[in-house]
Amino acid sequence: MDVFSQLQDFQLDVLKEVGNIGAGHAATALSTLLDKPIDMLVPKVRMLPFEEICESVGGAETVVLAIFLRVEGDAPGNMFFILDLDAAKNMLHDLVGLSLTDHEEYSELELSALNEIGNILAGSYLSSLADFTNLNMQPTVPALAIDMAGAILSYGLLQFGQMGDQALLIDTKFLEGENEVQGHFFLIPDPESFGKIFSALGVVSP
Repeated sequence: MDVFSQLQDFQLDVLKEVGNIGAGHAATALSTLLDKPIDMLVPKVRMLPFEEICESVGGAETVVLAIFLRVEGDAPGNMFFILDLDAAKNMLHDLVGLSLTDHEEYSELELSALNEIGNILAGSYLSSLADFTNLNMQPTVPALAIDMAGAILSYGLLQFGQMGDQALLIDTKFLEGENEVQGHFFLIPDPESFGKIFSALGVVSP
């Protein structure tokens, strides 16, 4: 294994540890919010090119639910938490305990619950990364959208301006009893922000 590959593996190990700590914080917050035990796992962490994000959630034309926000501070960027529609329904039913009707539209209560879960998750991952790096990283108020994955990412580009060409993907698995829901969490730092993050972690690319 060459030095660069070893460095990449080490970077991912560090980022997975950040993800695991963030998941632990999020699970604690969700358990308190929902008044029942919620566990979270981070089965996979990887870096991928920006253009592969859509493929990782089923393709650009796949309709998904996304909570997205802007990261401000020392290492600005964009964050997306993306669920397919079945996973979003399962989360509302299994984790939150809402009784759902068989409809395509979401009620305001359902959307509010999903937005709050996404807000907790994003805040937990971001605070974990900020603690590791000692960088100031603050989330903006999150927004929620249901649309094709490609359209959501395109809107993010227009809304937030230039995005970096690399994304950090943290697969996120929610567990409550025998119920399991999987989502995809993406951090897309602005150009130069990944360098600041890895430099702050003491892991600098050659």
